[in-house]
Amino acid sequence: MELVSGSHIVGQNMYHLEWCPKYRYKMFKQEKNKKLCEEILYGIAKRHNIEIIELSVMSDHIHIVVCIPPTMSVSKALQLLKGASAHELFKKRTYFRCRYPRGHFWSPGKFYRSVGDADTETVINYVRDQRLEQKSLNDFRNPGLQTT
Repeated sequence: MELVSGSHIVGQNMYHLEWCPKYRYKMFKQEKNKKLCEEILYGIAKRHNIEIIELSVMSDHIHIVVCIPPTMSVSKALQLLKGASAHELFKKRTYFRCRYPRGHFWSPGKFYRSVGDADTETVINYVRDQRLEQKSLNDFRNPGLQTT
């Protein structure tokens, strides 16, 4: 994956997110409901500059890998995706209200994990190497100075 750069910022803000309908009901068993949920999520993501890398709508939960803007928190991204999708699903599938009469489509729970092209060990070694590289650079510039 490529790094995103902007004004005074370079980075990668990619996450694996997962959530499910309340009571884990199989609301997306029918292909038409699954497709509708996918379309809605893609639309919401586009509206909020969230890039969907991969999306799987399962019968009773959602898996999605997204890149979010650097100014957006993970909780805000989840709030936007879950809240707006529930609103639109209720609007387009009014019979979903029979299953969820109080209007809470998604369970309050959620899962998130950061994703990147470097694993933890690689990043730790990179940071450690930077410290050693800086020390050797200082030793080269100031041979008489002892630093710790």
